[in-house]
Amino acid sequence: MPDDALGDDDVTGLVARLRRREVSPTELRTAVAERLAAVDPTVRGLGLDRTDAPVAGRADAPLAGVPTLVKENTDVAGWPTTNGSAAYEPRPARAHAAVTEQLLAAGLDLVGTSRMPEFGLNATTEFVDAEPTRNPHDPAHSAGASSGGAAALVAAGAVPLAHANDGGGSIRIPAAACGLVGLKPGRGRLARSAHGALMPIDLVADGVVTRTVRDTALAFAAMSGEPRVEGPGRRLRVGVVLHSPAGGEVDTATRVAVQRAATALESAGHRVEPHAPAVGTAFVDDFLVYWGLLAFSVTAGGRAAFGPSFDRSRLDPLTRGLARHFATTAPRRPGFLRRLRALAYAEEFTHHDVLLSPVLAHRTPRLGWLHPAVPFDELAQRLVRYVGFTPLQNVAGAPAVAVPAGRAGTLPVGVQLAGRRGDERTLLEVAFELEAAAQDWGARAPTP
Repeated sequence: MPDDALGDDDVTGLVARLRRREVSPTELRTAVAERLAAVDPTVRGLGLDRTDAPVAGRADAPLAGVPTLVKENTDVAGWPTTNGSAAYEPRPARAHAAVTEQLLAAGLDLVGTSRMPEFGLNATTEFVDAEPTRNPHDPAHSAGASSGGAAALVAAGAVPLAHANDGGGSIRIPAAACGLVGLKPGRGRLARSAHGALMPIDLVADGVVTRTVRDTALAFAAMSGEPRVEGPGRRLRVGVVLHSPAGGEVDTATRVAVQRAATALESAGHRVEPHAPAVGTAFVDDFLVYWGLLAFSVTAGGRAAFGPSFDRSRLDPLTRGLARHFATTAPRRPGFLRRLRALAYAEEFTHHDVLLSPVLAHRTPRLGWLHPAVPFDELAQRLVRYVGFTPLQNVAGAPAVAVPAGRAGTLPVGVQLAGRRGDERTLLEVAFELEAAAQDWGARAPTP
């Protein structure tokens, strides 16, 4: 596949070749179509294929001519918005979502959609009625979620970058699972999600998954209008977190990856020391109730939101289980919204500029471990332990980025950098240093 128009270039390299007219947007779209045809029968990350009828971005923008996929919970005018669910018949969207407009304004050409689990509620892209999305590093394992299709196809080399969004880790989780860079911007830093605007606490941030830190920096600058981060910055105070609010052990490979990243940053001149977050299991319990509230709103308001074809009996068992959890638990946890809104996130940075932690408590599991048909109590326990490091920044509205940090066997391992509200720049500067510390940290998956 490197012999086609996409070659081995990342987005930054493609943009340079496009400007020199060494390759055309049409040639890039053709290469994407051919790569999707080659890899998606294994990966199963593609939702809607529009490589033959793309929506073109602005021709004079920084990312003009670069093809991408849009996550299937995001409206593109004229395309059906499925939300990863079989509970309703999707209708063509009447207008672009705000972030779709932002992607187009940055110059990206929209060539299709990427798959996700139902309403983004799971941390794996698996279904009760369809083939799962598979990890291109090892197809027996999960690609993560909820932006699982996006991450799988970027990691497989089918597209150079893909739109993603994150309401509890949904950019960072699949980025870590697939060996990618995934920045969750802070609240309000990019266009506000329509989904998030309806939430009592807006958890959702849109962004992209990429294969290199420089691509993530380029895309964030192109979408936000801020100056592009191009490399490392000042020396910082880095707090290392190895225990999540959810408790439970971090697996050996993940712990080693965090410690190796900490050593690399210390060698680069940063002050690195342990940090113990102030939040604990009460935050986790409150977040799980809120997670359930999101599912409950789907079950209760599905017909109003998605039309008369909505059938709650066709929702997957996880969605229904989360909704039941909210209905039975919320009365016993009065004030959960107040406590989440009052989260004292800034206090985590009294003595540190950046927090380094795992993205996930363990490497991405084999398919089936987080399947939506696993009995709810068991699945909820598995999910809470697995994703315990990521929801804090969603509630706080703060940025965090997943960065590849090596491999354990066939599988990538990622680490997370979390920062103060509004300080994506510092996170990207540190991410450049981590990426440079080992040449294989950002390696792309082999083609299936």
